[in-house]
Amino acid sequence: MTEMKSVTDAPAVKAPVLPDAQTVTDVKHWTDSLFSFKVSRPASLRFRSGEFVMIGLLGDNGKPLLRAYSIASPSWDEELEFYSIKVQNGPLTSKLQHIKPGDQIILRPKPVGTLVHDALLPGKRLWFFATGTGFAPFASLLREPQTYEDYDEVVITHTCREVAELEYGRQLIESIKQDEMLAELIGEGFADKIRYYPTTTREESPKMGRITDLLTDGTVFKDLGIDPINPETDRGMVCGSLAFNKDITEILEGFGLEEGANSDPKQFVVEKAFVG
Repeated sequence: MTEMKSVTDAPAVKAPVLPDAQTVTDVKHWTDSLFSFKVSRPASLRFRSGEFVMIGLLGDNGKPLLRAYSIASPSWDEELEFYSIKVQNGPLTSKLQHIKPGDQIILRPKPVGTLVHDALLPGKRLWFFATGTGFAPFASLLREPQTYEDYDEVVITHTCREVAELEYGRQLIESIKQDEMLAELIGEGFADKIRYYPTTTREESPKMGRITDLLTDGTVFKDLGIDPINPETDRGMVCGSLAFNKDITEILEGFGLEEGANSDPKQFVVEKAFVG
């Protein structure tokens, strides 16, 4: 009688091993063009809130296909969160948008970036200027206790085309204001320091318009009931498209602020890693 071969005796099929692999733990699709996901955090990874890393997948040629992504989670979090667009024909995001929990991605554990507290001189009011997925580094900084220890007030502006594209940021800010751990670390009144100013440019919403126009004509300051930007008290961080970064830079310089860097702290900084 011929002995039947057990299935367990069959050669194991090995899945491709990714370099610097991390496991996907959660994925959420916000719109047809936006999604966020979380992955495991390397035990040795240390980063400053606001920095970015290179993440990706293997390309069709078997070589790593990597792009710069801001870490949307704060430096103290046990997982790493990312917020991404979906580009149907994009070399990376056409594949990345289909990841699911249990999958692996490549994560190069070498964080860098300009949007960090060390790159700014001390001030009283901190502005975050974001368009689209440029909100990601501020999602990190808004959950960083140092943000509220260093500043009396934090204003986050987020401009998107449609209302649904604001939802990731809206939900995150609501959760921050109700975060008991942050309240315990910073103080019960910390949520009152956050001023959220979302605008849309295409779909009708409570506040229409580009933030650049609303800054230039003074609408932002009137709506929030605050004084105009002052280089003595105000600091800024900017993350968006090349055109947006350029326009906001000119506006902030018009208010008398100077652009800084990690090696030369000034009144505002711009993340240029995502606009090439």
